[in-house]
Order: sequence, then structure tokens, then C-alpha cells
Amino acid sequence: MKTKFIFVTGGVLSSLGKGLAAASIGALLKARGLKVTIQKLDPYINVDPGTMNPFQHGEVYVTDDGAETDLDLGHYERYLDQPMGQINNFTSGRIYHSVITKERRGDYLGGTVQVIPHVTDEIKDAIKSVAQNGEDVAIIEIGGTVGDIEGLPFLEAIRQLRGELGKENVLYIHLTLVPYIKAAGELKTKPTQHSVKELRSIGIQADIILCRSEVDLDQDIKSKIALFCNVDRDAVFTAKDVKSIYEVPMAFYEEGIDQKIAIMLKLPAKNPNLQKWEDIVLRLHNPGPKVNIAIVGKYVDLKESYKSLHESLVHAGLENQREVVLRYVNSDGITPENVADQLAGLQGVLVPGGFGSRGVEGKILTIRYARENKIPFFGICLGMQCAVIEYARNVLGLDLANSQEFDPVTPHPVIYLIKEWFDFRNNVLQKRCEKSEKGGTMRLGAYPCVIKPDTRAFEAYQTDHIMERHRHRYEFNKEYASRLEEHGMVFSGQSPDECLVEIIELKDHPWFLGCQFHPEFKSNPMHAHPLFREFVRASSLTGKAG
Repeated sequence: MKTKFIFVTGGVLSSLGKGLAAASIGALLKARGLKVTIQKLDPYINVDPGTMNPFQHGEVYVTDDGAETDLDLGHYERYLDQPMGQINNFTSGRIYHSVITKERRGDYLGGTVQVIPHVTDEIKDAIKSVAQNGEDVAIIEIGGTVGDIEGLPFLEAIRQLRGELGKENVLYIHLTLVPYIKAAGELKTKPTQHSVKELRSIGIQADIILCRSEVDLDQDIKSKIALFCNVDRDAVFTAKDVKSIYEVPMAFYEEGIDQKIAIMLKLPAKNPNLQKWEDIVLRLHNPGPKVNIAIVGKYVDLKESYKSLHESLVHAGLENQREVVLRYVNSDGITPENVADQLAGLQGVLVPGGFGSRGVEGKILTIRYARENKIPFFGICLGMQCAVIEYARNVLGLDLANSQEFDPVTPHPVIYLIKEWFDFRNNVLQKRCEKSEKGGTMRLGAYPCVIKPDTRAFEAYQTDHIMERHRHRYEFNKEYASRLEEHGMVFSGQSPDECLVEIIELKDHPWFLGCQFHPEFKSNPMHAHPLFREFVRASSLTGKAG
């Protein structure tokens, strides 16, 4: 069977949930026994979101192969329970960079380089590259909203692909909004009509319309949309708001979306095995006792900045049969005088990663409070580094201990910038532990870690070799390792050559662990990440702070 392509577009406004819709459709098709892959096409000019402010774009998701991608790839991995990579996310910037590189190299033989055909051909090549391993279905999400100028080349490319691949191999799904006007007590279809009209004006006729709504659409509303938007009467579906995003696959299944897709694309008629998703929904509706956990960071004003962290804690709650109640605390506002009040009533504290010095001292105060008051603590990336700084200052007595990222001339650089290393994936694992005077390379993607026996980390993973994803430049300075060990810190995870510290923990504490990597990128609702699972378990066993 040739690969079938499903293109998901969005209209009316942003944040309707195209990524969740694409991921949920992928989950349903995979449950039918099909081999599925997903790709996100983002219209912005940045080559990738790695340099973008989290307040603008939200979380930067990192894959095993070191790609810095849109946060929707996190949804793809979590719902399909399979890894994504470089080929699963393309931006306008990446597409144009490739086109301009080819032009400079002379690949176009002196021809005039234009959006059509050169840019659209590059987009089509990117789309087809995602389905080179015998996939039955490739789902392609087009970022942005229909009508945006920057999205036009992508829409033109997917319009062309229907003619090239054949109508029987391409399906267009359009996600739109059907608002409920409470004052009038009515659902309004006009925004959907205009959105579909805009899509048709550039040559794309939607085959299926997903209608995001607060309430269920009755058959009269669906028939009206079908009539005015020129689709089958049974091709209009409600994408109703749900309590949890993990209810969406079952909600779509109950609407019959996967069955309609299978009919239109002539996919094998198999009943989906949805036992895992049914179990997840059952546990969501019967969560068990509450456990109160704080996420203490500097991007808390935009929850999307910590999307994978949030979801990983939800997954851990599902596995522990606990309802995780999250409190986002801005580390900028934490002082010695108010830290106890800020953390009052909490059973666990998580300090996430980040870049820059803003809010760091608040994180360090938080960690000290959690350590001294025996509150379960989990530090990730910068959170681990702040834990090392706090311990060096308040246990070793090195008052000026710091990271070179925040104080380049600190007399005690317990966190420092090391010289470049090579990527183990290229079979040249040659790391250097010497201090770097300038430069340095960000460690991106999956790297190996060896775990020490009889530690919290080993208890969680139940293995001594793991692979975890990284996104950082600064590392723990091993010149301070012996002094920290003498005062009770355990280095429970290191790189295979013992050059880089990956996990730290404390013995005389209910649960105190920091890791240099980002475990949130390898958690999903079927399999909570071991560290998150154990953190939530430990938190649920403690009394409330304060």
C-alpha cells in the first residue's frame, strides 16, 4: 500500500488544538494496526524554535537526534509512543535556508529562484521525506491559521501534492471553531464557513471538518456546515472541549472520525484496539488522593513553556493513582522572607531548566527550603545545577559558589563551561573535561548515562545504563566532586567516560534528586518516566510543607 497523506489545517484563530487533533488521529490509526508517522510544518522564519523566547513560543521540544522542535512533537511522541526526529519538523526558515544554499551552490543553473516552484518543491520534498520507511499513513500538520501570509507556500505545496500523489492518497482535514454564543443560546457556523471559503480560495477543498466547540453539535448544525462547506454530511465532526487532553482520542473515536478516514482513504478495515486509551480515561476519572506539587521557574506566566513537565507529572499521577495538583511559582518573586509562604501546603517541589540568571537566586532559596524541610525535590537541568550551587554554598560553606553562566569570575565555579565534545551518535565519543575560556557547544539530544547501584536513580530505572535527552551548555565541575561527596552528595549517574555528571542525589532526605538531562521528553501516558513516577510517589507519602 502506498503511503496515504493526511493534511491538517486550522482556521478562524490559533490554539484550537491542531497538534492534539493530529496526534489523536494518529493514535486511532495506529490502534488499527497501521504504521503511522506525523510531521509539523511551521510557517515562521526561524530555522528552529531553539532561539525563541519561551513566552512567545512555549516549550522547545528536543528529540533523540538533537532536533530543537515545536512542542507539538511532544504530543506526537506521547500519543503514538514512538520517537520523532529532524524530519518531523520543518520551518519556513529551514526550507528557505535550504533553497538559498542550493541557489548559492548553483544547483538551479542560473535560473530565477521563486516561491513556485522552488520553495514549494522544497516543501514537498520535506513532506515526502517523512514517509520513507513503509509508513501506511503520514499526518502533516500545517502550523498557523488559514489566511496567514506566511503559510501560503505550505498550503500551495499540499494543494499540488493531491495532484501528484493521487486523490485516493490525500485527505484534507480542517479544524475550525464553532463558537457558542451564551447570550443568544446558539452555535454559530459563520466562522467555519468563512474559514473553509478561505481554504477553497487557494484551491483546497476540505474533505473532513473538525469543529472545536464547547458543546456537542447536533445533526442540524452538522448538516448546515456540510451544505455550506461542500463536504459529506457524515464528514463533519465535533471536537468538543474535554477535561483532559488524553480524552481526545476516545472522544474522536466515539464521533467516528477514524472510521470516516479509513473509508475515504481505503485503509484496511480493522477495529482499533483502544484498551490503553480506555484505561487512561478510566484512571483520569478516578484519580485517587491529591498530591500538591510546585513548579518553581521563571516562565510560569505561560504554562506552555513547561508543557512536557506538566504532562509528565500527570503521567506520574496516573501511574501512582494520584491527582497531581500543580502550583506554578514564579522564582523571580521568592525571597528569604517569603519562601516558606510561597511553598506552604506543598508536598513536592520541582525546579525546571532554563537559561539566564533571572530568577536563579529564587530557585536556590527554594531548593534550600526543600532540602532543610525534607520536602521531596526534583531538579532538572538548571534545577540540578542550582541544587549543586545551593549545597556548595550552604553545606560546604563556599559562599560565592556559582555557575560561570551567572558569574564568569566566581572563585568557586561549581558549574562551568567545558570544551567541545563530539557526538557519540557519530561513533566519536571524545569528551573533554577541561574548562573552556570561551565558546562551548550546546549538548543536544540523547546521550548515555551509567547509573550507580544502590541509589534512588537505580531504584527508579532498574538498570545501570540509560539514554536521556539534553539541552544545555554548562556542566558540573568535577573538581568539586570529592568535597561534595564528603558532605553527603551522591553522584548516581555519570557519562560512560566519567567526565560528565548526569544525576546527583542526597541520602539523608526522603527524595532529593537532580538530573542534567530532560526526562520530561521521554514520558507518555502509557509509560510514566521513572524519575517522575518516583518523585510523585515520594511526594504523595510526605506531609504538607509549611
